[in-house]
Amino acid sequence: MTALDNPAWSALTTHQAHLALGGDLARRYPPHLAPIAALGRRDRAALDELVTLVPEGDSVSLPATLESVAPLLPPQLTVTLDRRLVQMVCETRVDVRPAGIELFALSEADIPDMLALTALTHPGPFRSQTYTLGTYLGIRIDGRLAAMGGQRMHPPGYRELSAICTHPDFQGRGYARAIVARLVAETFASGLTPFLHVEEGNQRAQGVYRDFGFVERTRLPLLVIERKASP
Repeated sequence: MTALDNPAWSALTTHQAHLALGGDLARRYPPHLAPIAALGRRDRAALDELVTLVPEGDSVSLPATLESVAPLLPPQLTVTLDRRLVQMVCETRVDVRPAGIELFALSEADIPDMLALTALTHPGPFRSQTYTLGTYLGIRIDGRLAAMGGQRMHPPGYRELSAICTHPDFQGRGYARAIVARLVAETFASGLTPFLHVEEGNQRAQGVYRDFGFVERTRLPLLVIERKASP
């Protein structure tokens, strides 16, 4: 098993262990950072520990676990989304330099706009403090946040690119490409390898990432699970 076979677990037990809630079998990011959890092993004991990390009525994503754990879920947990992710890795740097687009580092003042843009475009789980997990960049046009993207999980040797999205009013202008190009360059400059996840059916995004040297590594399940509220 490599760090990317279960990247959230790898991150939460190494470089981002100081952020983790949970124990030896299940861990998660704090809710204000990301509604993302991971299992250290695929069994009922790990899922029982996961239950303790999900408040009643709340949900978490289990991204890129090796196998779906849906058949093993305890009665308190319900699957609300079951899809597959394409995991892509960029091991060879490709020189892509979009010109004439100004990027800026996103900060606390941008939280309302980040939350609004991710709620509109659905690039994956994003919460008010997700941007603190790494470098997050944005593009503003006439004061509006037109596009954004950043770094999230940090397993050993790798950095995940995440929340890459463009407002529908500004699509087709190369903004996402400019953000990806900068993030890839900064990730390589820090001695790490960029990787990301994209839904199986999103062929357009996969094509964009291939232009930057990303290649498909594997396909892994994504579950979103909810803890039922007590009657």
